[in-house]
Amino acid sequence: MRVVALEEHFAVPALVKRINPDAISRRGFRPRNAPAGGPNPLELLDEIGERRLKSMDEAGITTQVLSGSGPGPDLVPGADGVAMAREMNDHLAEAVARHPDRFAGFAVLPMQSADACAAELIRSVKELRFVGALINGTTEGRFLDHPSYDDLLAAIVELDVPIYIHPHLPPEPVRQAYYSDLQPGACRVLESAAWGWHSETAIHLLRMVLAGTLDRHPRLRLIIGHMGEMLPVMLARIDEVSALDIAHLQRPIGRAILDQVWLTTSGIFSEPPLLAALLTFGIDRIMFSVDYPYAPNAKGRAFLNRISLAPADMAKLTHGNADALLKLKA
Repeated sequence: MRVVALEEHFAVPALVKRINPDAISRRGFRPRNAPAGGPNPLELLDEIGERRLKSMDEAGITTQVLSGSGPGPDLVPGADGVAMAREMNDHLAEAVARHPDRFAGFAVLPMQSADACAAELIRSVKELRFVGALINGTTEGRFLDHPSYDDLLAAIVELDVPIYIHPHLPPEPVRQAYYSDLQPGACRVLESAAWGWHSETAIHLLRMVLAGTLDRHPRLRLIIGHMGEMLPVMLARIDEVSALDIAHLQRPIGRAILDQVWLTTSGIFSEPPLLAALLTFGIDRIMFSVDYPYAPNAKGRAFLNRISLAPADMAKLTHGNADALLKLKA
């Protein structure tokens, strides 16, 4: 069966080296412990060729939709950030062109220069044939509900492509208040993959609803990963406790999310979160992903082999929903 994975990452080390190390440190990047049995995911990021394709083939993954992993242009202000985003997108476009049946691309954007984001998105979709954009969390403490990003969101709607809201580390004041004063490894994992990334992305999406951003852009389509960033188990609770405080919105919070958001399975390979996602969002809104190279393709395949879905639903999960949303062609 055709299998599409759409939260799969790459990096361009030569471009990352141009980012001010102080900016990288302030954003919260810390050294990661490499798995004892290898390989180190960070060593796999920059390879978009035979090694990656071999791993995909072994796991039965037909297509990866690739997106830039931080540190990236969102840490670089002004013209340098705009130029870096353009170079990274050109690099990805060249890789996709070498294997157009195996790779597609999400644009990276110069998020510190909000006025330049729409132009780079339009170029990436119209000229480079990318299928949307991916945003890594907040930028200088700003979420996508900030008015400076309205032109970007309008362009996304006009181009009829989705935007993937990907986790990033919480801003420094949040990290200090919530995740400090633990052993260094414990701080790093709690503020990132164990909890902080996911709650930060859920808050990002909830802010967009509560700020009225989704009401202003009702055709905006959003993707979030990791089985919905904990939102599937919270939607009913959110609607119940917010009912008296959202008269400014056109829809209940949960309704707005269910109307405009798709989920991926990235990095979550256990059945209870999938069940929660199925019961809240339904099979038509869930798409398979691995989170390569941070998660191995083999784990994603083992998860697919283990779960029990009707054939039509498995087809939606593995490729049908992604093909429709991203206009991918088999």
